[in-house]
Amino acid sequence: MPQTTPLLKLRLLLAGGGTGGHIYPLVIVKNKIKDYCEEHNIELVARYFGDSGPFETYLGNNGIKTTHITSSKLRRYFSILNFFDFFKFFWGVVTAIGKLFFFMPDVVFSKGGPGALAVILAARFYRIPVVIHESDAAAGMTNKTSAKHAEIIEVAFSEAVTQFPSDRQVRVVGGLVRDSIFIDEPRSTSRLAMGMPTGMPIILILGGSQGAQTLNYFVLENSEELLKNFAIIHQVGRNNFLQFKAEYEFMSRNHTDDLHANYRMHPYLDDVEMATALNAADLVVCRSGSQIFELAALGKPAILVPLPTSANEHQRENAYAYSKGGAALVIEEDNLLPGVFINQAKKLLGSPELLERMSQSARTFYKANAAEAIAKDIIDASRIIKYYANQLTS
Repeated sequence: MPQTTPLLKLRLLLAGGGTGGHIYPLVIVKNKIKDYCEEHNIELVARYFGDSGPFETYLGNNGIKTTHITSSKLRRYFSILNFFDFFKFFWGVVTAIGKLFFFMPDVVFSKGGPGALAVILAARFYRIPVVIHESDAAAGMTNKTSAKHAEIIEVAFSEAVTQFPSDRQVRVVGGLVRDSIFIDEPRSTSRLAMGMPTGMPIILILGGSQGAQTLNYFVLENSEELLKNFAIIHQVGRNNFLQFKAEYEFMSRNHTDDLHANYRMHPYLDDVEMATALNAADLVVCRSGSQIFELAALGKPAILVPLPTSANEHQRENAYAYSKGGAALVIEEDNLLPGVFINQAKKLLGSPELLERMSQSARTFYKANAAEAIAKDIIDASRIIKYYANQLTS
């Protein structure tokens, strides 16, 4: 009888803060590892350890069970919450050690963020190999600390390489992008699907999965002038949506029907809606977190408004690192004034040649095989290939 390939099992532990900027990349890499495992007759068991926020269902739908670990955060300013989070951190380490014992993963992949460090330290207690990915040009504190325990450090920006220990493997692989954002349909079809009018330039305003108060209130306070010039698709954020909707309805009570037709607000754009909105848009306005990698992948011209209170000013660093090649225009939050914004947006949207140059620059920034490269490194770190080879020859 012919010998059948032995069925092995790869236990993958995922860690990261409970925002879309952490969760989406974890799922992207997990799915690439799943493809490898299916090809080689290996059973993949993936588990997320941490606080998944509103993404537990999303993780579950992607075959990832959540194990809750207490999350903590170190604030770089005086706050009484730091006192309580000090104890929450150690409790998180203790509970992670206990829960890892029953799962005992072969490898850990971390995106950093609140709650991830406790899981990393627990993993190293058991000498489980760790791979981390840093999305920002200015590395976060969690990843800087985790790097001391990581076998491989992946970074999205070359600017981040020198921020990690020189005795570690640091690889520039690029940012992680959901496959779902790539759709093959005419822009006119996407505009119709989003309920947008024809003949108007479309701006997509994104505040991330949690929303962005500054961008929201900028739209709210200047909606009449904005909507005279542009059609707008606006992701408001789940937490802010009901209050924002009520305020917008009050502020826009005297808007004409044409102005109302130029605006569509959404609490959150799921994978399909995001792909459709991005395809429909002529210009994207957003913060400068992990969203910029999807803009680069699609070649979308952008105006970036970095969050001024981000840790290590990482959003500001991201914005200027990304825009230096011409892919985006940066407007600091203090300069986000209606006159400045409208003039700049009109200048961009009124010049097809300029938009094309921005689009080409964005595509140049994009590294297409980031997820595959990270998945390969995780599989290598897990030692599953070496074990697999031994099984075949035994």
